[in-house]
Amino acid sequence: MKEFPWFKNYPAGTPHEIHLYDYNSLVDLFDKSCTKYKDRVAFTNMGKDMTYGEVDTLARDFAAYLQSLGLKKGDRIAIQMPNLLQFPVAFFGALRAGLIVVNTNPLYTPREMEHQFKDAEVSAIVIVANFACNLEKIVANTSIKHIIVTELGDMLGGFKGTLVNMVVKHIKKMVPPFSLPSMVPFKAALKKGKGLKLTPVPVTNKDIAVLQYTGGTTGISKGAQLSHGNIVAHNSMIVEWFKPYMSATGNDIIITAIPMYHIFALTVNGMLMFSTGVKSVLITNPRDMKGFVKELGKHKFTIITGVNTLFNGLLNNPDFKNLDFSSLKGAVGGGMAVQDVVAKRWEEVTGKPLVEGYGLSETSPVLCCNPLHGKHRLGTIGLPMPSTEVAIFDDNGNQLPLGETGEICARGPQVMSGYWRKDNEGVFFHNEWFRTGDIGKMDEDGYFKIVDRKKDMIKVSGFNVFPNEIENVIAGHPKVLEVAAIGVPDSKSGEVIKVFIVKKEQSLSEAELKQFFHENFTNYKIPKHIEFRTELPKTNVGKILRRALKEEQAQKATVN
Repeated sequence: MKEFPWFKNYPAGTPHEIHLYDYNSLVDLFDKSCTKYKDRVAFTNMGKDMTYGEVDTLARDFAAYLQSLGLKKGDRIAIQMPNLLQFPVAFFGALRAGLIVVNTNPLYTPREMEHQFKDAEVSAIVIVANFACNLEKIVANTSIKHIIVTELGDMLGGFKGTLVNMVVKHIKKMVPPFSLPSMVPFKAALKKGKGLKLTPVPVTNKDIAVLQYTGGTTGISKGAQLSHGNIVAHNSMIVEWFKPYMSATGNDIIITAIPMYHIFALTVNGMLMFSTGVKSVLITNPRDMKGFVKELGKHKFTIITGVNTLFNGLLNNPDFKNLDFSSLKGAVGGGMAVQDVVAKRWEEVTGKPLVEGYGLSETSPVLCCNPLHGKHRLGTIGLPMPSTEVAIFDDNGNQLPLGETGEICARGPQVMSGYWRKDNEGVFFHNEWFRTGDIGKMDEDGYFKIVDRKKDMIKVSGFNVFPNEIENVIAGHPKVLEVAAIGVPDSKSGEVIKVFIVKKEQSLSEAELKQFFHENFTNYKIPKHIEFRTELPKTNVGKILRRALKEEQAQKATVN
């Protein structure tokens, strides 16, 4: 690799290039790590520890069970749950069986689930019982043949596991009634798999490991094809980037509050942990800030990852400042911009930096990250990772000189090959430079800065929301004539959604719309502001001008 300006700001000892494929696949990485760190704790959740050796055994049992169902290499299996000990067991078990994992947000509405499952042609699913009622509504419209249902306490064991499941279901009423006659309990699947033989499946770095669904530039949800090689190479980059901050004894602890169905937590927290013997603390419900801080108090953690809203929430909890930060090396924010005020306050409270990284589902995800060794720069997304090239292009695919503003594009071994069964025209420049759709620039020291987000994309608490999807759904309401959706600034979420609606029937009310939103959107996609209009700004061919609405809102904010 040629010399780039960002190399001079790399942490000491961080290589410019990495050994791309230290492992033959993610299965190889998993197998070798479980052997090497067999007796170390791999995951902690709800007070229960699970060693690498235990994850190894349970994943083997689950893989054997999946094979007994007749599932074969390349079949898709959805995993739909929050951060629980069941997740790594299901994830690595599925990979061992040669399957492709489709990560699914458990908070998706039935409509959102159906689209994803039909597009990926999912054959099997592991879903937490709390959301199984949504699966019941749409499973007949999909190709799903095998349903495995887990409860929150399934991996906690003994009386504690039984108690948690009972409280969740009968006291807190968190499991709505559902009927899935063919479903198999997760614990029953493991028990059956334990007595079955696992037939090794030849998997290589060229095989697809994960379909990570993300909004495309058109707003249509598409599955980024991430191969075993993409994620193995990405892991090598992450290991090298964090190596200066990790201890040689293997006593490091990483806090995993971002859900592992999100690519950030899956490949940064999950893979880093597995290949280095680190313990990962899985936070099931980080929105319970009081419980989250209490859990943090039990661990002398080394690294914590999250989104800006998470860090802001911690800083606003009165007990957070009393935690022991002596082992903390730093915090890494991704998924949305880290606000300068939050980063500064974090360092004041903890004495350690909060730095910003940048990536996309299509890039496994990390392309750039600020170093933790004191050379981080607020307001930037940091430096490109080892073996990664990032550059600025104009709309015609011409690379722009230093300091110019244009589209951020990247190439590297962590970049996907394309979208699942989709036309990839316009996704790459020259068939090699992935077009992020974000507008930015690079300074003379190699730090990149995002000038503007994708043209119309709305970023809510680290999640991408595309106006097309919001508008298409709302336009289906019988009393709506026209609708436009934009993002407006919000101190808590970064942005929230505002919709402008022209009524078809004057009886349409905000209350009626809000009910419709809750039935059709997962929480972060629900518009927070509604404004009724008699007409919407349009081009001369009738296309609604979201840009005009955004400019109007910006002017109002300036006046106020």
